[in-house]
Amino acid sequence: MRRLAVLAALVLSLSPLGVRADPVPAAVGADPPGDPAHPAAMTPVAIPSHGVKLTGVLYSAAGPGPHPTVLLLHGLPGFEENLDLAQAMRRDGWNVLTLHYRGAWGSPGGYTFSHCMEDALAALTWLRDPDIIQAPLIDPAKIVVVGHSFGGAVAAYAAAHDPQVMATALISAVDPAFLAALPRKTATQAIDQNIGGPLGLHVLAGASADALAEEMVAAGKSWGFAQDAKAISGRPLLIVTADDGYASQSQALADAVETKDGAQVQILHLSADHSYSGARIALEAALLRWLENLPGAPAGM
Repeated sequence: MRRLAVLAALVLSLSPLGVRADPVPAAVGADPPGDPAHPAAMTPVAIPSHGVKLTGVLYSAAGPGPHPTVLLLHGLPGFEENLDLAQAMRRDGWNVLTLHYRGAWGSPGGYTFSHCMEDALAALTWLRDPDIIQAPLIDPAKIVVVGHSFGGAVAAYAAAHDPQVMATALISAVDPAFLAALPRKTATQAIDQNIGGPLGLHVLAGASADALAEEMVAAGKSWGFAQDAKAISGRPLLIVTADDGYASQSQALADAVETKDGAQVQILHLSADHSYSGARIALEAALLRWLENLPGAPAGM
């Protein structure tokens, strides 16, 4: 009981930021009523992107649809895929599309940071394609992008370059411009540490920490949060930070967005590591509560 009380307190603490002061969403820990005619499903998909097809999975919500949909983007290299978040969001009435960028985890092509950015935009195009088999399940006007770690940088870039994205959530997001400003050797070391050395490189085709650092430094500020702030400021933005050293980068983005007209920023800090290993339920609760307040969100459980 004490754990539930702590979780409820975490969600209640969001109320000053505009989120309803409700208990932990039911979808965090319970399945919704079944719909035999339109059951929830998990479907492997192939997403066209620049001449190859990305490996993806569409977690479709129960019900006839169309449903609002989340594009969920993992980080570098993607050991934490946040699939518990995908399942919770689906239980709450959202479709969720996950994918592996080019060159990552068996998707064809070579892995580069620029490919990650392009692949996210390609996924958004796929979600809105009226000719795909899954089109009746997807509401193309209600697409949210959620990204973790470097996937947060990709999510911010995708939202900034696609004005049709309804809202964006960044979880321990990494600012590419911060890495680009580091000395080359330091940037290489930071990327190598984030990848996990050889353990991570073997899942990234054609990549090396040195090559990725060179690409990041060459890009400079062009991928940075400062470039994204104005474009995403008029839409809902959730920023979640942890005790992992990246919070200041996300806070800088929040500060930049809040200077723009129409800013809709909500910020939450959880005491956890970069993968939120000890705060997964709290993370699910925070994300669902934010999603439930978006325009046109499903009623939830």
